[in-house]
Amino acid sequence: MALKFQYNKTYLQQLNKELRVRENALPTLQAKESALRMEVKKARDEARELEREFEEKMRELSAIRRLWSEFEPGLISVKNIILETRKVAGVKTPVLAGMEFAVAGYSMVAAAAWFPPGIEVLKMLSALRIRRDLAHTKVQVLEFARKKTTQKVNLYEKVQIPDYQEAIRKIKRFLEDDENLAKSSQKILKARIAALEAAA
Repeated sequence: MALKFQYNKTYLQQLNKELRVRENALPTLQAKESALRMEVKKARDEARELEREFEEKMRELSAIRRLWSEFEPGLISVKNIILETRKVAGVKTPVLAGMEFAVAGYSMVAAAAWFPPGIEVLKMLSALRIRRDLAHTKVQVLEFARKKTTQKVNLYEKVQIPDYQEAIRKIKRFLEDDENLAKSSQKILKARIAALEAAA
């Protein structure tokens, strides 16, 4: 969208003011974009590491997969996930503060001896999966903020600042031409008045 302006000093002052605002904001936005880019990379690395760790644990436990069929469905469930928010480069991201599990009652006599350690393994896997999913969410949040910041940097850098500079240049030229025209008109008028006075 083209910048709309009028050829007068008021618009020139207004455009200068808006240009200064954008030029002052640009370095901050570029720094934020750079910080977000770095944070996205860190968050991606963390998510990949958690994904790898989860898959590794699942491979380790695949040998005893048939034992899990003895587990009653609903024996263990996630009761509560406690999330906090932390600002990373000015963006609120979720952080896992803790989690609570609910273990349904079961008969210690009738259940296999490996049930208690099995419950701990399930808790560990659930916690790992929650951390992994949260890491992916954090990547999405940071990536979205980075894209928005990049768009704003590009808008300022490649569109608005050059448009404002061009508009200011056009207004200055117009005002200079107008002033030169007025001076020329005054000189011509003075010359005519002087010629008429000399003739009279």
